[in-house]
Amino acid sequence: MSFSCFAFAFFVFLSLSSDSSSSATTTSAASDGVEVTYGTVLKLMHEKTKFRLHSHEVPYGSGSGQQSVTGFPDVDDSNSYWVVKPRPESSAKQGDPIKSGNIIRLQHMRTRKWLHSHLFSSPISGNQEVSCFGSDKESDTGDLWRLMIEGSGKTWRQDQMIRLQHVETGVYLHSHNKKYSRIAGGQQEVCGMREKRADNIWLAAEGVYLPVSESK
Repeated sequence: MSFSCFAFAFFVFLSLSSDSSSSATTTSAASDGVEVTYGTVLKLMHEKTKFRLHSHEVPYGSGSGQQSVTGFPDVDDSNSYWVVKPRPESSAKQGDPIKSGNIIRLQHMRTRKWLHSHLFSSPISGNQEVSCFGSDKESDTGDLWRLMIEGSGKTWRQDQMIRLQHVETGVYLHSHNKKYSRIAGGQQEVCGMREKRADNIWLAAEGVYLPVSESK
């Protein structure tokens, strides 16, 4: 990851929160077990294809017509950063650790919309559509995802494989090597899949990781 892309992420991260800690850790995909906490700005890497979860101000041409979500092949792209947030009614604070089973939201850093799913068909495979929806002041239950850590780990760390299960519909955040040919040429479909598969696995990759808060 180039310095310029990390610098952009850190600059925007500071603008998101006035009380961000100066000890935040900037890391690459070469993970070293850094803990993921609320307020962290990160990229999610699809474990099987190594594409990053991505969004941009391009609406779907079918389904909901909401902002599209794709898998992006290049590491150095600022539209692949997401801010990890708790559910609206949670008492969790910035810097709190995130345990397996916790319900989270992912806010697209550049457009401020939430990673979202609902009962529309995805454009390529016909699975469930995953989109970006809402704003800083607008979020609903379609934005809620349950963190599921694979293996024995109990708290989310950068080196752990995870699944994200959509709370409202039960599908898993999924991607595969089916690619768009025109508007998002070379980018691959991200959708919701009902079955647990190897293509449901993601890893926390590049980002600005907040230290764990003193009060756990």
